[in-house]
Amino acid sequence: MDKLRIGHGFDVHRFADDRPLILGGVTIDYSRGLAGHSDADVLLHAIADALLGAAGLEDIGHHFPPSDSKWKDADSSDLLAQVVVMIREAGVTGIINVDAVIMAEQPKLKPHIASMRQRISELLHITPDRVGVKATTTEQLGFVGREEGIAASAVCLLARDD
Repeated sequence: MDKLRIGHGFDVHRFADDRPLILGGVTIDYSRGLAGHSDADVLLHAIADALLGAAGLEDIGHHFPPSDSKWKDADSSDLLAQVVVMIREAGVTGIINVDAVIMAEQPKLKPHIASMRQRISELLHITPDRVGVKATTTEQLGFVGREEGIAASAVCLLARDD
């Protein structure tokens, strides 16, 4: 019998010059990207941590440590694809849904949401209607409000044969 498992993930990266901005596996035309050991896709990182947590596995930093040069400038789409394999090997029988929020003052993300949902659904092998992606500002409060970086939070619901 399938048992439901909930996971939550959160990630944040500061802005950096001379890097592309990649969110949800989609490159967004913007003057700054995000700093990080990999491509710094905060949305895919938050989703990966949600999936890993729901599967009872250690977080993304454990599996893809920044101390390992193998992950330098890694494509987060590839990391998320590996996470999907890991959770299946851990007994997950299905990803029921994923829901995420990106927190950013700039750039405006609404025009990119559909592309992000599509890309995430491809990576997770689920239909786009099972992927929620929303964008919000922090009303100019905190590091996001000061446009110092971007944060993302994600939750997921998994089925697991326990």
